[in-house]
Amino acid sequence: MQDYLNLLARELQQRNYSPRTIEIYRNCLRFFLKWLNNDVSQISREKVLDFVLFLQKQGKAPKTINLYKEVIKFFCRQILRISLGQEIKLSKEPKRLPVVLSRFEIQRLLDNTTNTKHKTLLSLAYGAWLRVSEIAYLRVGDINLDQKTIHIKSAKWQKDRITLLPEKIVDEIKWLMDGKSYSDPVFHSEQACLSGRQGGGALTKRTAQHIFQHAMQKAWIQKKATFHSLRHSFATHLLENWTDIRYIQSLLGHTSIKTTQVYTQVATHHLQHIQSPL
Repeated sequence: MQDYLNLLARELQQRNYSPRTIEIYRNCLRFFLKWLNNDVSQISREKVLDFVLFLQKQGKAPKTINLYKEVIKFFCRQILRISLGQEIKLSKEPKRLPVVLSRFEIQRLLDNTTNTKHKTLLSLAYGAWLRVSEIAYLRVGDINLDQKTIHIKSAKWQKDRITLLPEKIVDEIKWLMDGKSYSDPVFHSEQACLSGRQGGGALTKRTAQHIFQHAMQKAWIQKKATFHSLRHSFATHLLENWTDIRYIQSLLGHTSIKTTQVYTQVATHHLQHIQSPL
């Protein structure tokens, strides 16, 4: 099994896949090979479909099952150099709308966060539309205080983009950057962050998510929101301010306008001009 996992990792590395994606692909392949008792000679379209049914019985979500399908197809085509014959279609995924916090809920979230560093982290994530990984990997040298911009490097799909540094938290960002070198993280590790000390390693994504969930509890917000909901909320609030969707697409780093258009379904500004027949 290990040889196949190593071959898969090497193929993905030379295609410049991120370490996180490589690890996900390896885990999916490891599970599939274990199900096959490490006998790749059994692989066929029918066997893959049996594995899909096995995943469904385990209660795996369609999105997860589609990931397994993609990994298996990649493994067969690029590593084993075999064909599964007729194409295996992706499972139909439910089209769920993103969870969005209202402006009032964002304000409550920030007002109930008393730790300055935590409040700055949440404010920056919302005000600069950052993913949790982008917050965790943010370095001092990525921030241009003169132009009030942030250079997001190697974001999702290995794409760079420039985003805005909110004027409202410039002083707090300066405080976090004070005394640090170009390559130092803006936000530090859990121990350093919770104690208010400078220095230490970069903040982890898990800690950032914990900070968000703790703030949600303190603000008594019951929605099933995640850290990524801050980014969803930002995009929705821009739309409600009648910002051109093309600008929002660029700011979020979306390749396709269709990805950005989902926010038109959760924005409520157009509903305010419609009166219910009731």
